[in-house]
Amino acid sequence: MGDTAVIVGGGIGGLAAAIGLRRVGWQVTVVERASVLDDVGAGISLAANGLRALDALGVGKAVREASRGQYSGGTRTPRGGWLARMDGAALEKAVGTPIMGIPRATLHRLLREALPAETLLIGSEAGWVRQVGPGVVHVGCGETILEAGLVVAADGIGSKVRERLFPSHPGPVYSGSTVLRAVTEQAVDLDTDFELTWGRGAEFGHIAFRDGRAEWHAVLTLPAGTRFCDPLAELRRRFRHWHDPIPALLGATQAEAVLHHDVNELRPPLPSYAVGRIALLGDAAHAMTPNLGQGACQALEDAVSLAAALASAPSTEAALARYDAERRPRSQAVARAARQAGRLGHRLAHPVPVTLRNTAMRLTPSRAAVRMILRHHEWSPPHLG
Repeated sequence: MGDTAVIVGGGIGGLAAAIGLRRVGWQVTVVERASVLDDVGAGISLAANGLRALDALGVGKAVREASRGQYSGGTRTPRGGWLARMDGAALEKAVGTPIMGIPRATLHRLLREALPAETLLIGSEAGWVRQVGPGVVHVGCGETILEAGLVVAADGIGSKVRERLFPSHPGPVYSGSTVLRAVTEQAVDLDTDFELTWGRGAEFGHIAFRDGRAEWHAVLTLPAGTRFCDPLAELRRRFRHWHDPIPALLGATQAEAVLHHDVNELRPPLPSYAVGRIALLGDAAHAMTPNLGQGACQALEDAVSLAAALASAPSTEAALARYDAERRPRSQAVARAARQAGRLGHRLAHPVPVTLRNTAMRLTPSRAAVRMILRHHEWSPPHLG
């Protein structure tokens, strides 16, 4: 059973793991409870580390062709003043690529297309996962039991597999922020590829796509579970005095397209990403706040690192130990940095720290800003063969 794997969860991380494992010779089944694998969502930014992971999986070229480079933009105040400008060309020179913006659904489709249809077991929920003997793990899907030599739990922030492996862990906790987001129905006239605007206790940002549409997101500091009868109308009210193109982005959006989710994270971090022949990957292992745009990129790194470890280690157990040793320190450090970025960004509300932060950002040289970004973007994938 050593070359057969079941992946629980058919999101970006799960599909990437399936591609990686197949590239190193494993037979893979992806179990996904959704009846339609379209990964509805807004947009995603892919930094150099995520793009390199996609290159290692053989889908980087297709993803780049469907993406738009983020060369212009930066961070602004609600009145439109610039706190920091993005130098996409300098970043590209440093790491070989700009950050790329792509609709999440497009990325998901490209990953699905890299897998044989028979790999995907759609509309089937993994009710339980159990190691039943040396090298054998069972996954219960209704009345069907799948047997494998490895199970990869990529079932998201609410992972049921993680709950069973670590019953004493408190699980995901509310970060203090809630996010509303959507993709515009039609193209929008934008002067920049990417922007963040920080107000007191709020953030608004956009990512421009290749087809002229854009993803926008609004982050609000509110109690967990807060919801609005008319989310789009509420955002138009809250952001009515913020700079262009924020009103235009909201005006180009259909009310039914708006998604609203509380931002949760895993805190404290997990003590391990592997137990027996079961590995945790992506949000199931290290769900983080989106402030650095690294959630999906870290999941992609996980997928490549896991496949490489399985390809070269003397045993599956040794491979999972190596995977844990490589991935846990890095991904948990990125999660801490993302949390800190949120505290220094939209979470600030008092005028004095907001003024101090804005002044510091305006005085930070562009080269220093690029160096800070590179701390997380610089990652070289292992060779998958």
